[in-house]
Parts: sequence; structure tokens; C-alpha cells
Amino acid sequence: MFDAKRRLLPGCLCCDAPVEVSRRGFLASAVSAAAVTTLSSGSLFAQSAPAVKAGRIDVHHHMVPPAHAEFLTKKSVPAIKWSVQASLEDMDKSGIRTAMLSQIQPGTWFGDAAESRAMSRIINEYGARLVKDHPGRFGLFATITPLDVEGSLKEIEYAFDTLKADGLGLLTSYNGKYLGDPSFEPVWAELNRRKAAIYIHPLAADCCGDVVPGIPPGSIEYATDSTRTIAHLVFTGTSQKFPDIRWIFSHAGGTLPFLTQRFITQQKVQKHPFLPNGPMPEFKKFYYELAQGNTKAQLYGLSQIVDSSHMLYGTDFPYRDGAEINAGLAAWNFNAAELAAIDNGTARTLMPQLKG
Repeated sequence: MFDAKRRLLPGCLCCDAPVEVSRRGFLASAVSAAAVTTLSSGSLFAQSAPAVKAGRIDVHHHMVPPAHAEFLTKKSVPAIKWSVQASLEDMDKSGIRTAMLSQIQPGTWFGDAAESRAMSRIINEYGARLVKDHPGRFGLFATITPLDVEGSLKEIEYAFDTLKADGLGLLTSYNGKYLGDPSFEPVWAELNRRKAAIYIHPLAADCCGDVVPGIPPGSIEYATDSTRTIAHLVFTGTSQKFPDIRWIFSHAGGTLPFLTQRFITQQKVQKHPFLPNGPMPEFKKFYYELAQGNTKAQLYGLSQIVDSSHMLYGTDFPYRDGAEINAGLAAWNFNAAELAAIDNGTARTLMPQLKG
């Protein structure tokens, strides 16, 4: 089960800002009640913003439904302050046409499948309502928990077929299981059938929430956890077994660009039969968004793995704003065609429905 105390430092999970939280117990019935309150409160969705005729697609943009914030607070996990209006204001300021909404970490799993299913449904219906109420401004990366295979398959069907989600927003690991775990394969098989886009966000592994005193997990562990799950997908053969899934990883692939030679050497020693050409061809198939991964050093490292057609625009809002990624892209001096691919071209290829 998730251990909140082991993963948290005094501050939010993606930055160093202090957050006060209460420590009350959670009742499953409160989830259902919160769902009704959240979806029936018109004021939450009444805000609007001027339409943007053309612009960027932000694939790393968090939402914090009020019910999810309350849920996390009851689990002694801080939830960052967020509002629909704040998202729209930064989008307009940053030239973002559409933001792909996804959950904040640590998501919905605290050891209870029924509880996780209920909260995932709340998050997904909230996001779908935002998509409907603000045409063209939002897309939805729906939430599931692969540990609960039956619940995940039901929510995938509902999210894609009823809510018309654009893809899924998942985490790098669940209760210590990384995404190449064989127990998740029924979920990947269904998503492979649907040729789904899956956006992956990191968190701090149970082992490593407070390794270096004074250094929050977001500074080191998040990038490392992205690399762990990428390597697990590749070296278990999962990414090869389900080739039609479009995997999108956060923060320029975390530490992957700096560890590729180690992974190449690993393959030479272990000789996995499903990697006859080593791991690099698999790394090259993946997509990488650039939130908090857009310094010159990070972009240089990533560019040794993929070209701009596999890079995507991301902000990490509300933990970061669009100004940061915009400055990083400008400093690298991408040409116009490369910027067009990063800004929205590749996202539209992965999610063709966004062309409308």
C-alpha cells in the first residue's frame, strides 16, 4: 500500500513550495458524494477564455478536481492549488491552444480497488466536462490504475467510448510495480488494440522519497523513475509485444539520455532475444515531452536519441508555466519545421481527433 509519509517532504510533490495538509481518514462513501457535488456544480465550469485560433498543444498539463484535492488531503498528501481559470490564463499567455488534462501524482491508488475506481471515474468525468465546456481548449488523458485490471478495462471502455478521451495519463509505477510488469498485460493488450496514446508521469518510488536530506524527490527521483519505467518496458519486452501503443514520457525522458550507453552494454551482456539490435531502436520509438526538460544540456542529450518529430510541447502546469518551456525552446534555436512538430504537429499525429 502507498505510504504517504515515506514519499513526502515538506512541500508539494513537484516543487519546494510548503503545503499544509490535514490528516483525516477517508471514507469511501465520501468519494461518491464528492462526485455528485463536483459534476453538478456549474460554477466550476462557467469560466471561459478567448479562443486561440492556432497554437501549441500542451501534453503535460495537470488538473486538480476539487474532489481529488480533498481525497489526497485526507490521505495526508498535498495537492497543489489549481483552477480552470488559471489554466486558461496561462494557456492564452503562452500561446497554447489545447491543454491535455491529466491527474496529479500520486493518483488514486492507496490499496483499495473500489476506492480507486470511484476516484478515477470522478477525475475522468470532471476532465470530460471541461473538454465539453471549453471547446478546443482542453483534451483528456483519462485516469486508470493498472493494478486493478478489471476496473481498468471497464474504465478504458467508458473513458474512450463514452467520454471520448484522447488517451490515458498514467504513472511510472503502481505499488512498486513498473509498467513492464506482466500483470498489467491485459490492460496493454486492450490499449494496443485501440492504438492508444499513453502519457506517463513520474513519482517517487517507495524506496527513494527522502534519500538525500533537504532535496525533495521532484529534484532527482522523478527523472530517475521515468527512466526506470522506460527501461522496464524495453527490457521486459513489453514495448515490443504491444507495438501500437504510443508511449509519451515526461521531462525529456528523465535521465535516459545520460544512461543509454549503460543500457546498450547491459544488452550486450544479457543478450535479450527480443532486442537483437539493442535497446536503442525501442527508445527511438517513444515520444518525449519537454516540460522541465528543455535546457540546452537536456535537449542535446535527447536529440542524440530522437529528432524533433518525437518531441512534444509540455509545461507541467500548475507546477511550472508556459514561459519556461517557451524560453527553453527559443534558446535551442529549433528551425520553423522542428518547432511546428514540437508545438502541435506530433501531438496531432498521435491524437488525430485534435485536428478538429
